[in-house]
Amino acid sequence: MSNMLARLRMIVWTGPMIVLATAFMGSVSLLVSLFDSSGNGQHRVARGWSRMLLWIARVRVDVEGQHKIAPGGSYVFVANHRSFFDIPCILPNIAVQFRFLAIKPLFSVPFIGYHLTRAGHLPVNEANARESLKTTSEAARIVQERGISILLFPEGERTDGRLLPFKDGAAYIAIKAGVPIVPITLIGAREIVPRGSLLVRGGVVRMIVGDPAPTLDLPLPELSHLSQSLRESIGKTLEDAGAPPIGPYAAAPAVSAAVSSD
Repeated sequence: MSNMLARLRMIVWTGPMIVLATAFMGSVSLLVSLFDSSGNGQHRVARGWSRMLLWIARVRVDVEGQHKIAPGGSYVFVANHRSFFDIPCILPNIAVQFRFLAIKPLFSVPFIGYHLTRAGHLPVNEANARESLKTTSEAARIVQERGISILLFPEGERTDGRLLPFKDGAAYIAIKAGVPIVPITLIGAREIVPRGSLLVRGGVVRMIVGDPAPTLDLPLPELSHLSQSLRESIGKTLEDAGAPPIGPYAAAPAVSAAVSSD
């Protein structure tokens, strides 16, 4: 019965309202971009869009450790990725300007791709190690020169269950930019929108901000070790919350291979 009610709510309320909110706020964001090329205005609009989606879907986000992020600071944020709602959960709850790296095909989607480009987000071609290295180097430059932050999902895709190996791109950006890297653990987002489903359910998501790891003067050969420690940090938080064990660590060497071959 509860599943039937959830489907009915999705059809008559949640689904249509998410589409309307996204279309409206997306249009506002594009309008703002005509007067603000920095992307900062679009980021503020995106935060408002996220709050609307959370309200529509009846999702509450309980944030722990938010005080660890200094207003105006520059960071690289990494989070586990379980749901389409991960970004709406994170956006309103990080009090700094940040951009994210998204898979390259998204930038070819009409309206969405143009919006992502105008907002200053960066496309990642995970099938090409050298192109991926070029993108992460550009992200590091942006962090250094503009003082904004970057968000990545280092597993590289939404998953269902154990943590996948972390790709080294986030660690590379943080080391190159010399800024702290912060693990963020999302618990409960998978139950809001499970992988392979478009049914949105209400609920509570815990967002736990871990301790920032300093990277200033850290040598690039340490990036795989840094990726491993971040994965272990998020994995331990998940395990403490009753999630499955993260399993053995195996490096995802896309960026590492490109770095070592240069």
